[in-house]
Amino acid sequence: MSLPVVYHPNYVTPLPEEHRFPMPKFKLLHELLLKDGIITPQSTYTPEIASNDILQLVHTRDYVENFCNGTLEPKKQRRIGLPWSEGLIKRTCTAVGGTLLTVKLALQQGICFNTAGGTHHAFPDYGSGFCIFNDLAIASRYLLQERLVKKILIVDLDVHQGDGTAFIFAQDDRVFTFSMHCEANFPYRKQNSDVDVALPIGLDDDGYLQILASYLPDLLTQVKPDIVLYDAGVDTHVGDRLGKLCLTDTGIYRREMQVISTCLAYGYPIAAVIGGGYSRNLNELVYRHSLLHRAGFACFKKNL
Repeated sequence: MSLPVVYHPNYVTPLPEEHRFPMPKFKLLHELLLKDGIITPQSTYTPEIASNDILQLVHTRDYVENFCNGTLEPKKQRRIGLPWSEGLIKRTCTAVGGTLLTVKLALQQGICFNTAGGTHHAFPDYGSGFCIFNDLAIASRYLLQERLVKKILIVDLDVHQGDGTAFIFAQDDRVFTFSMHCEANFPYRKQNSDVDVALPIGLDDDGYLQILASYLPDLLTQVKPDIVLYDAGVDTHVGDRLGKLCLTDTGIYRREMQVISTCLAYGYPIAAVIGGGYSRNLNELVYRHSLLHRAGFACFKKNL
């Protein structure tokens, strides 16, 4: 059997040339995973586009309608960092639908990964840092509303703090937020996750993995989640232009194995999104994102 993953061609929409958001990576990631036999067409699930009602589980009606109608004020649009287009609406809402499907499949199968997602800088009434709607928060609210789970652990290992997610669940003890990020990086105004671990600039593989190992098992024991949502950003890599940490490809693979195998060993389903990654070399970046799915495939086969 192959690793269950979620993908949709809508994940890619054109951006102006030289824009620093690497939009083609989603399609290229899916193609690489198929080529290397990590997934098959049969193990790839196609999501629906998230409705406005789904988006409003987290976001205000005004913000959702203004973004989707193209009437967002210019200052708010600039804060997102992506130029508005009809294609961007479709792309954004499909990616949210993708994470929604990912968490549902993870509950059924024990593991499922999206080939997009991780828009953790989106707040209820505005977007930020290439994030428009917060897919992790929306999927969490959906699971809770539908009474599919009672407790959720969000493990955010993107190099940037999951500030929007932390803010959204600050008063909700059903969702436990854990963010391990570079202290001297965007966002410069941090929010309070349930547990924040601020990492020094230049931290290497061994230092990073030791810190993660000192937190993750205890968190699982303490929180006892019905599901773990994992943001596996690879902007922790030494070659990432927005990162400031010094993980290697090997370090990222070890991180993914550590997170996935620990969650499965403790008996908790895991749903993952790919998070950030901003290397100029697209092929290197896509391979780096694929390490999540490669590790997931190795753990999935072992647990069959």
